[in-house]
Amino acid sequence: MKVIVAAERSFAPGSRRIVAVGGRSIGVFRVGDRYFAIRNRCPHQGGPLCLGRLLDGAVSRAPGEASLRNATPMLACPWHGWEYELETGQSFMGPSSPGARSYPVTLEPGATLVAQLDAAGEERTPGPYVAETFDVFVEDDYVVLET
Repeated sequence: MKVIVAAERSFAPGSRRIVAVGGRSIGVFRVGDRYFAIRNRCPHQGGPLCLGRLLDGAVSRAPGEASLRNATPMLACPWHGWEYELETGQSFMGPSSPGARSYPVTLEPGATLVAQLDAAGEERTPGPYVAETFDVFVEDDYVVLET
């Protein structure tokens, strides 16, 4: 199922949106020009994962040496600080730590979405009433979550 989250121009870099999809709460994040979606439930103890802070991955090759790696950001749960990679949901807290569910996010032209909605509407049976219609022009791209 595809869920339209927001118009790209209204989704600023560094921002997040939390959407409800089929009884699930899912956080959609924009980091630079990349989009990520992850379940808003920490597998550790059920905390609101997507309210946590984003972290750059830190690596250390030796004691006293640390640097930030240019990779997928991590999301830290606000309850206990457990960290999950935004792209995959992978936890790095231990070998048996469960990951969080991640979802694909795409950027799609509005015209494509309108065409998909029109195609889905062909399965309906027409009723006796017809409303006045108007032409619609779509000019923006939209952030779309796929569940």
